[in-house]
Order: sequence, then C-alpha cells, then structure tokens
Amino acid sequence: MGQFEVGARRGNAPVRVSQTTTVVGFLLSVTFACGLVIAVAHVLNQRFIAPVYDVVANLTAFGCAVAASSLLGHPVPAMLSAVAILCWLVLARRTILDRRRRPSEDRSEESPSTDSN
Repeated sequence: MGQFEVGARRGNAPVRVSQTTTVVGFLLSVTFACGLVIAVAHVLNQRFIAPVYDVVANLTAFGCAVAASSLLGHPVPAMLSAVAILCWLVLARRTILDRRRRPSEDRSEESPSTDSN
C-alpha cells in the first residue's frame, strides 16, 4: 500500500484521502470566513479607508482563493471568498472616492490665499 492507501477504501478513493479532503475544506472555510469577517468589519466601519495596496492584495488573494477552492471542489470556501471580494470591491470604491476628494483638499491648503488686505 502507498502512503495514501492506508486503511479501508471507500469506492476507488482511500479513506485517508477523503479525510484529508474534508479537513482541507474545513480549514479553507475557517480561513476564508475569518477574512470575510475582517472585510465586513471594514465595510461597516464607514470611516475606514483602505490603502490601495491593501485593496489590490486582498482582491488578488481572494480571487485566487475562489479559483483554488473551486478547482479543489470546495464550494463553501469559494463562496466565502467570493463574498469577501464583493466587500473589497466596496472598499476599493471607497478608497477611489477618497483619493479623488483628497487632492482637491490638499491643493486648497497648499495654495496661497488670493485674499489680500
């Protein structure tokens, strides 16, 4: 018997592989659920403006998580990651709007006043 063929068989798949797949699915679900909780908390915190690098990194990570979970046949982690992507898109919009608003405020503070005595 090979490394993964320990114990009884269930159909064509050894039991250990089936158990490993279940554990991997559970761990992915917990990981992505935690990421989703963080993303939702950021969305609910109306004052939170995510840095651009944070938005890009999280969209990339959760996009890869959806793809990997889907390829592994783990629908729950894939769905959790997809919802996290929606949250990060909301945060991306908030960041973009904040960056558009800020330069105009910064310029008005830096430029000398046109009012003279």
